[in-house]
Amino acid sequence: MSRLFCYSAAMASIAENISTIREQITKCAVASGRSPDSVSLLAVSKTQSAERVREAFAAGQRDFGENYVQEALAKIAALPLPGICWHFIGPIQSNKTREIAGNFAWVHSVDRLKIAQRLDAQRPVSMAPLNVCIQVNLSAEETKSGTSLEEVEALCAQIGQLKNLRLRGLMAIPAPCADPVLQREVFRPLADLLNRLAPHYPHMDTLSIGMSDDFESAIAEGSTIVRIGSAIFGPRAQITSEPTPQQ
Repeated sequence: MSRLFCYSAAMASIAENISTIREQITKCAVASGRSPDSVSLLAVSKTQSAERVREAFAAGQRDFGENYVQEALAKIAALPLPGICWHFIGPIQSNKTREIAGNFAWVHSVDRLKIAQRLDAQRPVSMAPLNVCIQVNLSAEETKSGTSLEEVEALCAQIGQLKNLRLRGLMAIPAPCADPVLQREVFRPLADLLNRLAPHYPHMDTLSIGMSDDFESAIAEGSTIVRIGSAIFGPRAQITSEPTPQQ
């Protein structure tokens, strides 16, 4: 995606941005020989107000991704909208797992067994199993969460035994890169790994890769969920009140 498109998002309405992104997703999917329905749009609503989320919902968007637990809980309480689906996509602190387990339908950022076990134990019995993706650190960045590619298979086997979690797939946030060829090269090992693992897990069908600057490359490599924030809502506000250290 061109940066011009990302920056122009601030000047268009949220509804217009969503429509444009969906058109881009359709074109990318068709160009890759895939059905447009095989790629879902996850609107990254972190730091956005409940009113802006409501505007996106009114435009037909149903899936929203949040990084900060307390901010997300306030929005969830303010937006009891029929059909809205909340995804947690940020780093997970051990002391936040109960709130995540009880308020989200998806968690994309599970990167260690301890967190998975806590989410499993704290998922309310009245709720459906929690859909989870394992976050993989493709670029080996010390500042990024995620397990290594080499550790994914063992972690899948462990999570697959947890009855209150539904293992859905893999997620990654690669280092920024403007070259589409290099973007695809980074995404490809994760897509290959998902294809190898999926036959062993009945619900594993999700590749959560691709953001505002690289979702075309992600779709070409098999992404099933693209996480788009700035291209929908414009530049995001800064939040400094909720740190996210690993615990």
